[in-house]
Amino acid sequence: MNRLQRVRDNLKRAYDTGREAARMARTYRPAREPEPDEEDFAPPAPEPAVLHSSTTSLDDVDVPHSLRIAAAWSWRLIVVGLIGYAGLKFIGMVDVVVIPLAIALLLSALLGPAVGWLLKLRLPRSLATFLVLVGGLGAVAGTLTLVVNQFIDGVPQLTERASAGVRQIQDWAQTGPLHLSDQEVDRAIDSAQNWVNENTSQLTSTGLATAATVFELLTGLLLVLFATFFFLRDGRRIWRFIVRLFPVNARWSIADAGDASWATLGAYVRATVLVAFIDALGIGLALLVLDVQFPFPLAALVFLGAFVPIVGASVSGAVAVLVALVGQGWVVALITLGAVILVQQLEGHVLQPLIMGRAVAIHPLAVIIGIACGVVLAGIIGALVAVPLIAVLNTGVRRLSRRRPEIPPDAVVVSARTGS
Repeated sequence: MNRLQRVRDNLKRAYDTGREAARMARTYRPAREPEPDEEDFAPPAPEPAVLHSSTTSLDDVDVPHSLRIAAAWSWRLIVVGLIGYAGLKFIGMVDVVVIPLAIALLLSALLGPAVGWLLKLRLPRSLATFLVLVGGLGAVAGTLTLVVNQFIDGVPQLTERASAGVRQIQDWAQTGPLHLSDQEVDRAIDSAQNWVNENTSQLTSTGLATAATVFELLTGLLLVLFATFFFLRDGRRIWRFIVRLFPVNARWSIADAGDASWATLGAYVRATVLVAFIDALGIGLALLVLDVQFPFPLAALVFLGAFVPIVGASVSGAVAVLVALVGQGWVVALITLGAVILVQQLEGHVLQPLIMGRAVAIHPLAVIIGIACGVVLAGIIGALVAVPLIAVLNTGVRRLSRRRPEIPPDAVVVSARTGS
């Protein structure tokens, strides 16, 4: 029995071992080895696309970043330039309307505080505006009348002194370092007379063209009066109507920039009037002391010329020196020139930084360039409007570029209707 039992155990172990081997053989699968040339034809792994934050296409990656920035600036500047050119052409076509409106805005900025004072006295808005406008017109008309009367009274004496000055120049040309003969002097005078005779037709046509524009001048004056009246009376209402034309999200910024620009324009006009008055007072007193002819008209000319910064006061001062030269001689002319230079230095180093610097902070180079561009584009009116336009644009652009303060998420929203 023992032997039979051992045989049976051996058979059972052999059976179990074979069964386990068969089961392992069914579950095990060796990895298939690739063919020798299969790896050669396998597609390469795709490389990740390198894109810049400012590119939207793979083609832009090959363009340098600086060139892309330059191109972006270029086409935007071209678009802005075309729009600006079209705007200037349109303004040139309707300059008969644009120029009176610009003058009306300047007058409104100047007379606005006076209307505000009358409104504080409980006067109706229309009556306050009418009184201020009539008072301004009366002051201008009275000043022009006084200036014209003085010119008319002094023209004969000035003509006589001018003739004497011309004779002195002739004597100096003959006896001075030039040593011209009588025939050469007469030849020069004849040449001047021939030039006048040859250009008589051109001068006449210019006079006729000027006479033809009298109607446009009167129309512009009426437009200035009406526009100034309505700007003073309904300026706030007109501005609110314009602001409502913009999207809702932009109204607050545009209204804020407009209010700041209007405040800058008013400060500029009032500061210019004060500086011009001080210039006219200083040069007028110097002309009175030196007994130069036409002191009040020349002071009025200095006052008007000071509205064109830097250039206007210099030109009007040169006219005063020329009148002193013709009427009083070289010595008085040199003293007048010294007085004009002294007033100009006082304006440039004291009045401009103290008064104008607080109103508008504009670099003198920007002022010169603006006046030059204004003269080229629109003549005297362009020189008059250039600097206040630059000041207004400077303030408006700064306000528009300023970030609006964000409202915190947990802030309490105040209702405009209920007032809570």
